[in-house]
Amino acid sequence: MRAGVFPGTRRMNAEHFLDTNVLVYSFDTTAPVKAAKARSLVELSLREGRGVISWQIVQEFSNLALHKFAKPMTAAECGLYLRKVLLPLCLVWPSSSIYQDALDLVAETGYSWYDCLVLAAAIDSGAKRLLTEDLQHGRIVRRLEIVNPFK
Repeated sequence: MRAGVFPGTRRMNAEHFLDTNVLVYSFDTTAPVKAAKARSLVELSLREGRGVISWQIVQEFSNLALHKFAKPMTAAECGLYLRKVLLPLCLVWPSSSIYQDALDLVAETGYSWYDCLVLAAAIDSGAKRLLTEDLQHGRIVRRLEIVNPFK
């Protein structure tokens, strides 16, 4: 088994890697167009296996949902979302190679450490695109295209 792959997970070449902001927007009642687009991306990812996330996205989303949402989730609500959505999508787990790749990406891109962890995980997943609102739309890092799905 490859380092960093937890038993029971499957490796795949995903079509896209979802950043935390896509999951967060799926709950945003103040931005209905973005919320609908985000929900569609999450549903497609679950139904057709086209999208994945990493352990970091699980952590970031859970923290925001529990503490920063306009109406924060309860622990039980977050636990249900974890089981139904986050864990089924979470196919990338920490490994020494992802951490090293993230450091290399910091030097290559100038992005922050946390953004480079997302990039490294997306690259490791085999995804063609990173769907995020936070980075430079259209930029290609290695073979990964950064796409703002809300643009």
